[in-house]
Amino acid sequence: MAKLKAFTMPKWGIEMAEGTIAEWSAAENIPFARGETIALIETDKISNEVEAEADGRFVRVLAKVGETYPVGALLAVLSDGGEASAEDIDAVIANFRQADTSFTGEPAAAEPAPAPAPAVKVIIPDSLAISPSARAVATASGLDAAALEGTGRKGRITAQDVHQALRSAASTAWVGPLALAAETSAFASPMARRLSDQHGISLDGLTGTGPKGRIAKADVLAAIAAAPPATTSSSSDNLPISSSSDILPMSSSSDILPMSSSFDIHPMSSMRRTIARRLTESKATIPHFYVRRRVRADRLIAAREAAGKIASLNDYLIRACALALVEVPALNIQVHGTDIHRFDQADIAVAVATDRGLVTPILFGADTMSLAAIAAASSSLAARARAGKLKAEEIAGGSFSLSNLGSFGVEQFDAIINPPQGAILAVGTARPEPIDDAGALRIVPVLHLSLSCDHRAIDGADAGKFLAALSQYIERPELLA
Repeated sequence: MAKLKAFTMPKWGIEMAEGTIAEWSAAENIPFARGETIALIETDKISNEVEAEADGRFVRVLAKVGETYPVGALLAVLSDGGEASAEDIDAVIANFRQADTSFTGEPAAAEPAPAPAPAVKVIIPDSLAISPSARAVATASGLDAAALEGTGRKGRITAQDVHQALRSAASTAWVGPLALAAETSAFASPMARRLSDQHGISLDGLTGTGPKGRIAKADVLAAIAAAPPATTSSSSDNLPISSSSDILPMSSSSDILPMSSSFDIHPMSSMRRTIARRLTESKATIPHFYVRRRVRADRLIAAREAAGKIASLNDYLIRACALALVEVPALNIQVHGTDIHRFDQADIAVAVATDRGLVTPILFGADTMSLAAIAAASSSLAARARAGKLKAEEIAGGSFSLSNLGSFGVEQFDAIINPPQGAILAVGTARPEPIDDAGALRIVPVLHLSLSCDHRAIDGADAGKFLAALSQYIERPELLA
């Protein structure tokens, strides 16, 4: 007889509250070996490959790709490899109790025993707004969920609503993988197959960039972006919504408001929601002030050329920031409530744009690293950030941030502080501008620097000292060696 156990949403780090199923790497009822990747789970910070702890197979896949589930939620039922009846699997699901992963310090209330299974099975309509876990609990318990009033978003019925009605503890999720509309023999990941099916993109002919030529999510997204936009219906039941930019001033009652073009709705990813929350809190609660300076960059560019371009301009800027932070430690800080944490080494977070949002991996002890070491480390961090392979400890902390949009032709911008850090430097492109060079007028590449500071912990004088020190290192690149 097969030994069955629950496969639940793991918890990586004390702040993790939920995760998103990005991909099921192991299909239902297909055996896998210990150490094989069985799922890809995204958190608000990183993507993690979940490896099998032992040989086995999924006998029931419950969680839906693209859906977000709380830590400890039931995602699938695992078997040690033996056969299991549907009744045994249903029993595991019905009797599953989600672990309490909160850190409130309060003891969890004792949960009553599950209610006995009803004699009559209740069918819950597919159109009902109910969470996957709530649907499974209600189905297993015979509860008519349609009679419940949902307390979730937009009136959605949650597992808590069902538990409250049953006064029992049970939690399951949506049952069974979604079937794709079309079959294909292309070597592709489950996420790539699902995206291709949803957007009508044929996998045949796509070149895979994944391991062994496997078609990955990014390959399908690229094909979607290259495909011509689909037209939408203009029926009166599905009118497009006009944005404020589409409204023209009305000069008479005969004026007609033009309709906006068609659009797609894309829910924010877990990472994007976290970025939105953190930056909104930062801008609303941190008193930002900005110090700006122009710095000649011709000597820095020449020094990089002479060194054989072993490092990027951004690597030189990281090194310059690190040394300037050592000189002006008032900016090498974190702010925690009414406490200021001042660091002995410069741990610089570098902004990296990915298809899931902005990530800021950290170069710890950048002031102790050579240019070559910084170049190798930053290149590795950026590549793993774009692939979603960063470790949690590589994006936690940092004493200062650097955001460089020069490669995009941006001349100047102001960045939002990444709490709990106290400052962030925004760097634009080096553009030719006139400068005073020992009384002579010269036109050389000039960088526009904008330093955002937390006025609770940093004064304007210290910000000015930092930019002065940074400018010296940029304009005298021999000091960076």
